Amino acid sequence: MRCVIARFPFELTKGGVLESMKGVKPEPVTGESVIIGRRHYPVKQVGQVITRQDRRDFSAAEVLRAMAQLGFTCRAVPKAAPLGVLTPMQHASALLGTPVTV
Repeated sequence: MRCVIARFPFELTKGGVLESMKGVKPEPVTGESVIIGRRHYPVKQVGQVITRQDRRDFSAAEVLRAMAQLGFTCRAVPKAAPLGVLTPMQHASALLGTPVTV
């Protein structure tokens, strides 16, 4: 499949990506990720390995789009859990300085 990453055209195949990522240790995932084989890789790490470009030269969205088109499972940034809303009693307790349980 032909795709453009950082204004450069690349011919990517699923097998080629699997081969490129073989033996690459995944970095800790803090944002978007791609599942290649049984491992979760950060999108920027995958982009750097398959394009041999600096991570600052391309966006995560470009790599995510290419990996999704090749059939890899892509994961977005997990959303933060919403903070619990305090009841009026809990709010008054907090103002008085007693411990609050949510």
